[in-house]
Amino acid sequence: MFLSCHYFSHVLCRNTEINVVIPTPEGNEQITDKETQQNYDYEKGLPVVYLLHGAYGDNNSWMRFSSVERYVQAHRCIAVMAGVGNSFYQDMEHGDPYFTYMTEELPSYITKIFPASKKREDTGVAGFSMGGYGAWFLALSCPELYGKAASMSGALDIVSVCEEARTGAIDNPFRWEDNFGEAAAHLEGSDRDLFRLLEQNQEKGTLPELYQSCGDQDFLFSLNRKFHEKLVSMGIRSEYHEESGYMHNWDFWDQDIKRILDWMFPV
Repeated sequence: MFLSCHYFSHVLCRNTEINVVIPTPEGNEQITDKETQQNYDYEKGLPVVYLLHGAYGDNNSWMRFSSVERYVQAHRCIAVMAGVGNSFYQDMEHGDPYFTYMTEELPSYITKIFPASKKREDTGVAGFSMGGYGAWFLALSCPELYGKAASMSGALDIVSVCEEARTGAIDNPFRWEDNFGEAAAHLEGSDRDLFRLLEQNQEKGTLPELYQSCGDQDFLFSLNRKFHEKLVSMGIRSEYHEESGYMHNWDFWDQDIKRILDWMFPV
């Protein structure tokens, strides 16, 4: 079941749109069969994954460019897709409070309206590029909400990404001061720096399970490899994959989200 939902967001103070995919019995199944009831336990609540888009994207990106509806059906989980512009999933200094929206209002809406589990172990977040950073940022900032977080081709080292964007080394669609406010001038060691959030969660014992992947032809490959090496040096474990021949595009993300769902919600 694919739903496009338009509703008023009190956090964003405007109408907004999300896409939701809910697995339903397929043509060869009957909703009254015992086996089907076990597969689709709507009363108990189905696992849910929040799928985050990258720069230039919106809530329609996953539906337009991937086969995620089929993958979600196979894993019997709910997928939720929202649009946040080029905000890096922040409560923007000059713009919308997307972090609060993603971690407070949206989960509350989803678990009240749809048959979604409220349990941390049943809740994951995954994204690509800007959304790769967003997935880890949300999960590490609110580890009580998410059991697993996955990044594909992620802009994980926000300090290095910001520096390279400002020098023109990589494409820069971001208004850093609008997104991060005063923190944009000193991201390293701030509460937007994933390394600091990782250290804090490591100390508290609240780390979610982490997944990281990148194609070796991706312009963010070097940053991703260095980021993983830093994790290893910090003694932090993650599921890590380097894929030969893949670039920063949907050829990689569409096939990798299948592996992520296998890891996140094994059938």
